Amino acid sequence: MIELANVQKSFGANHVIKGFSASVTKGEVVCIIGPSGSGKSTILRCINGLEDYDGGTIEIEGLRVNRRDASIRAIRTQVSMVFQRFNLFPHRTALENVTEGPIYVKNEPREDAARRGRDLLARVGLADKEQAYPAALSGGQQQRVAIARALAMAPKAILFDEPTSSLDPELVGEVLGVMRSLAEDGMTMIVVTHEMGFAKEVADRVLFLDQGVIAEQGSARELLSNPKNPRTQDFLTRVLHPI
Repeated sequence: MIELANVQKSFGANHVIKGFSASVTKGEVVCIIGPSGSGKSTILRCINGLEDYDGGTIEIEGLRVNRRDASIRAIRTQVSMVFQRFNLFPHRTALENVTEGPIYVKNEPREDAARRGRDLLARVGLADKEQAYPAALSGGQQQRVAIARALAMAPKAILFDEPTSSLDPELVGEVLGVMRSLAEDGMTMIVVTHEMGFAKEVADRVLFLDQGVIAEQGSARELLSNPKNPRTQDFLTRVLHPI
């Protein structure tokens, strides 16, 4: 469904992505892990056309991703993104945040979008918060609204960019619970995360990204329990057993 071949990306003299190649099939959950600055968020932004890439190819169901091409609008309706910092419209209610895309991008009738928006808010456990503004919601609630907003576009895949890293520890579980239910329903997902327990439980595969290259990849349980690459071993030791 998503195919990346030898993707390259630089910011000035900083070569961030150095030949990233991977495939994601329909219904698969792939987690990308690695140290800060390794290019994890950048590769997600390239997949969704939020960043240009300098070399290689990215294709979604055979359609090449090019943020300067008119086709990028269609791609973004098929591949939604959930950001680390929620990115909700502060002047819109939870329901309005969820329905904005379907109404203004997909031209859905407002009544239909609102009906489905309420269903999606109920799905993420926020049926009673549809008229609340982001400032009145906890971080975990805001992130669940962001997930409902992503689902409102009826995407074929969702990209998650460290969706729990801005949350207090006690709020992480409610967001991961929603993501777990999406995986159980067969949603194709690429997740940049530091939540190793979630990756081990939910992901089909894990990619360890280090200095812009995939240093190791494999099934989630195998890689997280028995990594072969010394760099992966060192990273997981630091993440799982911080000093």
